Amino acid sequence: MSAELAGLGGWSELPFFTECYPAIAQAVAEDPRVILPPTEQRLAALSLTPPEATRVVILGQDPYPTPGHAHGLAFSVAPDVRPLPRSLNNIFKELQDDVGVVKPSGDLRGWARQGVLLLNTVLSVPAGEANGHKALGWQRLAHEVLALSSRRPTAYILWGKQAQGLEKYIQPGDHLILRTAHPSPLSARRGFFGSRPFSTVNRWLTEQGQPTIDWNA
Repeated sequence: MSAELAGLGGWSELPFFTECYPAIAQAVAEDPRVILPPTEQRLAALSLTPPEATRVVILGQDPYPTPGHAHGLAFSVAPDVRPLPRSLNNIFKELQDDVGVVKPSGDLRGWARQGVLLLNTVLSVPAGEANGHKALGWQRLAHEVLALSSRRPTAYILWGKQAQGLEKYIQPGDHLILRTAHPSPLSARRGFFGSRPFSTVNRWLTEQGQPTIDWNA
């Protein structure tokens, strides 16, 4: 196993990494454009939140196409990024309204280290070209991650139609599944604002006998 995959813990055993990943990695390496995030950060979400630690899953689409923003976790940005991407800004508005937390930066790695898997369904993007790698086949990884994570009770936050379309890969179980509009400026006022996902997840975790998430981390 390569060193890159060795850091993924149990995720590295998913069929995706033997059946799909080599060809995708080669296609990304051969793309002459600037590809985001940098190679060493591409699988960061899986590295920070191994399957045995995953308690909450938040699905994103593809990485931010602005250089310096994406660092491998859905919705998260590097600590020095200002202004925040608009979807993340809306997430933080709801976070403050819901649980009173004001995050000092857009870096969500503190959530990831507590078991919140922040997974994009596509893990690479050419700079300036949103959805530019959606045809490479990354999506199968998200399908397999959902199937594996749902072997245990897990909270799933499905923002928007694309994420909700993946619900079929969640195996039946005692899960919390939250479905609302996406936090993007185009849809946030159609059901994202006021949905209170952060307090809802923590109530569910408490009912499960698990520690809550410190959303301020």
